[in-house]
Amino acid sequence: MNVIKKTTADVRGVISSKGGELSDEEALRIIEAYILNDERFSMHSNTERRAMINRVFYSLRTDLDILQPYADDREVSEIMVNGKNDIFIEKYGKLEKIPVYFDRTEDLEEVIRRICAKVHREINELTPVVDARLEDGSRVNAVYKNIAINGPILTIRKFPEKAITMEMLIQNKTITEEAAKFLEKLVAAGYNIFISGGTSSGKTTFLNVLSNYIPVDERVIVIEDSAELQIRKIQNIVRMECRNANVQGKGQVDMQQLIKTSLRMRPDRIIIGEVRGKEVLDMIQAMNTGHDGSLSTGHGNSIEGMLRRLESMFLQAADFPIEAIRSQIAEGIDIIVHMGRLQDKSRKILEISEIKGFDGSNIVLNQLFKYKMNGGLVRSTNTIHNQEKLELRGTSI
Repeated sequence: MNVIKKTTADVRGVISSKGGELSDEEALRIIEAYILNDERFSMHSNTERRAMINRVFYSLRTDLDILQPYADDREVSEIMVNGKNDIFIEKYGKLEKIPVYFDRTEDLEEVIRRICAKVHREINELTPVVDARLEDGSRVNAVYKNIAINGPILTIRKFPEKAITMEMLIQNKTITEEAAKFLEKLVAAGYNIFISGGTSSGKTTFLNVLSNYIPVDERVIVIEDSAELQIRKIQNIVRMECRNANVQGKGQVDMQQLIKTSLRMRPDRIIIGEVRGKEVLDMIQAMNTGHDGSLSTGHGNSIEGMLRRLESMFLQAADFPIEAIRSQIAEGIDIIVHMGRLQDKSRKILEISEIKGFDGSNIVLNQLFKYKMNGGLVRSTNTIHNQEKLELRGTSI
């Protein structure tokens, strides 16, 4: 048994002998006294002993062990553990490897099991992949060692305690004030808006920001694979989350089922966190049956690429002619906002286009804003074609 494990076991025995429920401060004092008075550590520097005290404390009193300081750091947005030795964090949009590691693969596995247990999930060789969320809303993905070649993998995506606002995005130059006001009017008027982009391009954050423009007196149904959105202004809100099957393969509730259920809840708007598969059929049908103002996101490298992905997902659900699928998409989605992450790691709105219609063969786009490297997000000379929803609200752009 290594020195950390031996020390942790010894201190655990000391704490247990005290009886009752000790506070973190009391437990920390016991750990400090034990390590500072132990002759085995007399040759260590104060910095090394302090690091050992913290290590034992995190191991005994937190679920995340050595990862806890980074989970507590508000400036860290993501923690990525690639096996016991390679741990990375994202801070201010930049990745860095941190100088900590798990002593044994079993220690990392124990952290993953504790996380899963808190959300009533199980990870093992039979169920080697787990998606979950922590109590603070952070999203967790874990992959067991029988699938991950370089050891157990753990990814924790944190969410800011203070919700991002449109003003903050304008200040960060993610979007211009002109484009922000333009989208504000479209959301309020009930346009169906789809946000596309690559991984970690800011889609969920931007969807959350746009939801602030939904009129507060509307009934909103939120459907997510794993709950992430932080919608605070709407009072009449229903939030639903997908559920994986249990170890017997029963109890699964997928997004397709939740979308169908939501239509019976008399929604004014439906917000779908992210579409990934055949549920796109139900989403598009909902948009085409009077449920205006829907918001959703999806993974795509461009607006055109996103439309092709939507077509492919549609085909997973139904064997329709491609022309019929394109017609349905063109009728359902009004606006597509495409986001990207540039080389400097900044997140930007790269394009805002209107789906003008379907010409019998292809979906016709009407580009409204386009990002240019030297000029930022620039308004085109095109005007929005379908203004009926704006006119019903007595608004113009």
